[in-house]
Amino acid sequence: MPLTRITVLRINHRPFRDKRITTHVALTARAFGASEILIDSEDSELEETINKVSANFGGVFSIKTGIKWKSSLEKFQGTKVHLTMYGLPVSGVIDEIRTKSKSGGLMIVVGASKVPPEVYDGSSYNVSVTNQPISEVSALAIFLDRLFNGTELAKTFQGRLNIKPAARGKNVRILPTEKECLRLLADHGADEKLIRHSEAVRTLAVKIASLCGADEILVSIGALLHDIGKTKTDGISHAFEGSQILEDENLDERIIKIVLRHTGAGIPKLEAISLGLPEVDFLPDTLEEKIVAQADNLFAGNRRITLAECVQNYRGKGLDLPADRIMKLHTLLSDLCKVDIDLI
Repeated sequence: MPLTRITVLRINHRPFRDKRITTHVALTARAFGASEILIDSEDSELEETINKVSANFGGVFSIKTGIKWKSSLEKFQGTKVHLTMYGLPVSGVIDEIRTKSKSGGLMIVVGASKVPPEVYDGSSYNVSVTNQPISEVSALAIFLDRLFNGTELAKTFQGRLNIKPAARGKNVRILPTEKECLRLLADHGADEKLIRHSEAVRTLAVKIASLCGADEILVSIGALLHDIGKTKTDGISHAFEGSQILEDENLDERIIKIVLRHTGAGIPKLEAISLGLPEVDFLPDTLEEKIVAQADNLFAGNRRITLAECVQNYRGKGLDLPADRIMKLHTLLSDLCKVDIDLI
């Protein structure tokens, strides 16, 4: 259900009394598909808490406190819904609200204490999820779930911390910052030469990603860490060794796969076995994996080389099949970027 924007308006927030419950209202709004929350009382501590959650767990969600709720409600041009136990049952009006909200967006008003008559009169709909006393957190969650027909629960967030569902225990995968990537390299013994090479590959890879619509964050992190396995070995197995290092560090699986599949233009499973590598497919699959692999191919140390130089180096070692794969990958990415990568 495409909506232009969903705003949650929290009124009568009392920082000394309602901080915990308003925090839960904001977390529910964010997790269930809202774009922002506006809160009438100034509360910098609450803003810091919610902004920290968004920074760690991802998504685009904003919070602003100290707003004038009356003018915010009056000026909003879309559909306005006030959640109240005295309103119309959600099941009878949700389809109509969903349809009307597609064009002008939606504002959902959630009160912290007694709501003034202006809210009832100024809202397009006064809606109840039940005509019994209920927590405003529960009411907001149920309303948004009905609004999205449950699809909001499948929404993905890309943040520094990503939870991988597990039947037991806690499995949290990390998407590190640039500073954390450099610290990881240093902690595992990367020398200055390896770090300079990784930074050079990252610069080119991000430029390619920006031209072909790839995820620049994944590309940047993957490029910085692609050769971390060389702190253990400089041989053909360095990509696999790197993936194991990052697995032990609980990094995001997408980054691990970028590192695992970056050698040349990838290595097919049977070829990997013949090289003494584990029986896995080292061929890059996602666009981000392909970009990092090819950006790496175009550097010798931190010196930029051309496709022709790269291919000549491979053929000179009798590696014709890998050279052919590199040429095909170069053509694919150049077509997506609408410019020869050699010219980037």
